[in-house]
Amino acid sequence: MATVQRWSGIEVRALREAKRMSIREFAAHLGVSERMISKWEAGRENIRPRPVNQAALDTCLARSDADTRARFSHLTGGSLVPVDAAGEAMPDLIGSSRVRHPADGSTMVKVDGSVFLSGPSNEPIWVPDFYIDVYPVTNAQYAQFLTATGHPAPQRWSEENVEKLGDHPVVFVTWNDATAYAEWAGKALPTSQQWEKAARGTRGAVYPWGDQPTPAKCNVRENGVGSTTPVDCYQTGISPYGVYDMCGNVWEWCSTETRHGRYELKGGAWTSPFDRATPSSFNDAAASMCDDDTGFRCATPAETLETLLGG
Repeated sequence: MATVQRWSGIEVRALREAKRMSIREFAAHLGVSERMISKWEAGRENIRPRPVNQAALDTCLARSDADTRARFSHLTGGSLVPVDAAGEAMPDLIGSSRVRHPADGSTMVKVDGSVFLSGPSNEPIWVPDFYIDVYPVTNAQYAQFLTATGHPAPQRWSEENVEKLGDHPVVFVTWNDATAYAEWAGKALPTSQQWEKAARGTRGAVYPWGDQPTPAKCNVRENGVGSTTPVDCYQTGISPYGVYDMCGNVWEWCSTETRHGRYELKGGAWTSPFDRATPSSFNDAAASMCDDDTGFRCATPAETLETLLGG
């Protein structure tokens, strides 16, 4: 997660402009008066909002989309500081090579080829360069695929549901559904080893965020959410490569076949106990299985995507 160490009128104005809101709209969004917003902005670096308002600004920034956060960082000269939920500085991410895939518009991050420690026994495994989706495929993205291809919609699918849950991961998708989307987008499902490396990094961390068992950093059964959450919700639970939801939210299909007609699933889900969400854990299912806690993300070899992008 990225936040501001201490808000002043400068950062307030930058956030409002990054969100492309008027003073009236921004005041309503924060739940304060227009006069207060004007006072903060006029005071520039000499104004320090009260702690309760600083907290509201933190929340507003955290819930902003990636483009808004990028605009904010530009307007403030890069004043964002990565911190965890306790306010401690986080280490720099391994990967910084983010691109937008031209087919489905997904944000992908490059995972450089190297050995990583795989599985419960931390066996050294080599995985070549690849890109992986930063977020699971969302309902909004899957709707584009359905419109473009006429592929059968998942169970309980409705336009109203897509509108309300557009930023949640798509569920009720079989392995074949997930593969069809990946092929349409010119990508593939990640292998289980690609998925695990993107989740754990190279040094065998137990969880995406490190070795500390912290259920609050992901959407698992212990938190009592009882449903999927937006794919960018758990910002303190990202992996060393900046990949979200590698613990909890939804189980994710991989391309790795365990035996005929069965494929690996990774990451646990909102229905899973925390100890089942460990990225090194094994799970598999028949290709025809679909449920309200099962989705996917895509990957692609680095050379394939960089050629496509003209890199």
